Amino acid sequence: MEAISKIKNYHAHIYYDPATSRDRAAKLREEIAATFEHVVVGKWHDEPVGPHGGAMYQVAFEIPLFPEIVPWLSLNRNGLSVLVHPRTGQSRADHIDRAIWLGEPVGINMGNMRKRHPEEFADD
Repeated sequence: MEAISKIKNYHAHIYYDPATSRDRAAKLREEIAATFEHVVVGKWHDEPVGPHGGAMYQVAFEIPLFPEIVPWLSLNRNGLSVLVHPRTGQSRADHIDRAIWLGEPVGINMGNMRKRHPEEFADD
């Protein structure tokens, strides 16, 4: 059993297709910012970045906001895929084993993750 005290905060990654769903992603981004004052909305990434297999932007939020923002996203994601994960300092486990998907899962780029966090793959 792992202690929930390992969780520092959470990220939600909102995935979109730059050619077909960026407008929906922009509307959702605006709604998130207007609805939740204690979030940090990250930059647009129209190309995959880090371990993420598609275009996305990140929304960072603190633990107390989880029971508000995750249900809200599940109802208001407008067909977009959303990855919600804790931040424990274990990127591989956080993005894969501890992932909560709203909508269709988007691939995680294990090669990029392995490059950025080789210590987390030592047992492979």
